[in-house]
Amino acid sequence: MEIQNGQYQIQNINLVSLCKKYGTPLYVYDTDSMQRQYNRLKAAFSNIDLKINYACKALSNLNVLRLFRDMGAGLDTVSIQEVLLGLKAGFQAKDIIFTPNCVSFDEIKSAISHHVHINIDNISILEQFGHVYGDSIPVCIRFNPHIMAGGNAKISTGHIDSKFGISIHQLRHVERIVKSHNICVTGLHMHTGSDILDIDVFLRGADILLDIAHSFKNLEYIDFGSGFKVGYKPDDVTTDIELLGQRMTERFNRFCQEYGKNLTLMFEPGKYLVSESGFFLASVNVIKQTTATVFAGLDTGLNHLIRPMFYDAYHHIINISNPEANPRIYTVVGNICETDTFGWDRKINEVREGDILCFLNAGAYGFMMASNYNSRLKPAEILIHEGSDYLITRREAFDDLIRNQIPVLFSDDVVA
Repeated sequence: MEIQNGQYQIQNINLVSLCKKYGTPLYVYDTDSMQRQYNRLKAAFSNIDLKINYACKALSNLNVLRLFRDMGAGLDTVSIQEVLLGLKAGFQAKDIIFTPNCVSFDEIKSAISHHVHINIDNISILEQFGHVYGDSIPVCIRFNPHIMAGGNAKISTGHIDSKFGISIHQLRHVERIVKSHNICVTGLHMHTGSDILDIDVFLRGADILLDIAHSFKNLEYIDFGSGFKVGYKPDDVTTDIELLGQRMTERFNRFCQEYGKNLTLMFEPGKYLVSESGFFLASVNVIKQTTATVFAGLDTGLNHLIRPMFYDAYHHIINISNPEANPRIYTVVGNICETDTFGWDRKINEVREGDILCFLNAGAYGFMMASNYNSRLKPAEILIHEGSDYLITRREAFDDLIRNQIPVLFSDDVVA
C-alpha cells in the first residue's frame, strides 16, 4: 500500500473508493505482496531442493489458493475440508500434505482416499495406520522437538506441553511401530510455532530433526514447518529470511551428504505469505468521549477480526480518509456486545464519524477466524490483481445467517 496525492492506494486503486463500491467492513488482498513474499523465500533457498507448501489455514479463498498453485507452491492442509478446497483449486494430490491434529482415523482414511501425503502426529493414529495400510501408503511423521518458540503461548506448538507432534523422547516407540507394521516413512516434520524471530530456533529444531532422520532410511523430504515473523508494528524486527536460507542450506546439504542422497527441504508458511497482503477496512460509526478516553467506534468487531482480543495481537491502524490531519489519541473499539478493543491509546490522524480506518497485516487469520457472533454478517473479500479489483467473497445477507436453521417450533402466524 502506498500514498499518492493524499490517497492510499494498492496497485493504483484507491482504497476509499473500494469502500464506496463494496461497502464496509471489507477485507482487501494485494497479490503483488503475496508474490513478493513467495519469491523472496524461494530466492533465499535457491541452492537447495526447496518445496514451499502454502499453509492455507491462514487464508483459504479459492482464488488465493490458485494464485499460489500457479506460482508453483504445494499446499499444507489441516482438515479434510482444506484438502477438498486444494483439489477444487486445482492442486495435484501429490502437492498436498495433510497435517491434522486430534482427528479421527476416519478423517485420515478420507484423506488417503484422495491420494494426498499423510502426516501423522500421534502414536495411536500411527498404530492404526500401520495396522490397516502397512507399507502400501507412504507416510510422514510429525515430531515435537520440545522447543518453546512463538510470539504467544497460543501459537507455540513445539514445547513439551503442546498437543502437537510425537515427543522426540518417544522415538524408540515410533521405530518399533514402524518396524512391526513395515510402515514406509518418507517424510519427517516439525513446527515449533509462529512469529519466531530468532533463527537459531530453526537451527536447533533442524539439528534435532536431522538427528532423528538417520533412524529412517527411506526419506524423501523433511518439513521444518514455518513461523517466520512478519512486521506488525512500524519498524518491527522480522525474521532474516536470507540469513536463515544461508545457514539452513549449509546445514541441510551437509546432512544430505551424510544421509547418502539429496532430500527435499519443505517449509509451510501461511502468515508469512499473506499477512502483509491483507488490509481490513472499517467505517467509524461514532466518536465517543468519556471522562478518560476518546473512543472511535467502528462498524465491525471481534466477530470480524479477533486476533487483538484472542492473541493480544497488534495491528497498525491508519485513517485513510484523513491522512494529512494532525494525529490524536484514540482507543479503537468495535460494535460487539463484548469489550472488543482493537487498540488502546493509538496515535491516529484525526478521526471523524464516517471516516475509514484501515488495519494493516490483516491477510492471515482475519477473515478465516471471522464469525457471526451477535448474529452479525461476515464481510466481503476483495482481491487486487494486476491492477484490477475483484469480488472474491460476497458480503453475507440475512438469508445466509439462517440458511441452515430448521424451523420446528414456529407457529403458522409467524411473520416471515
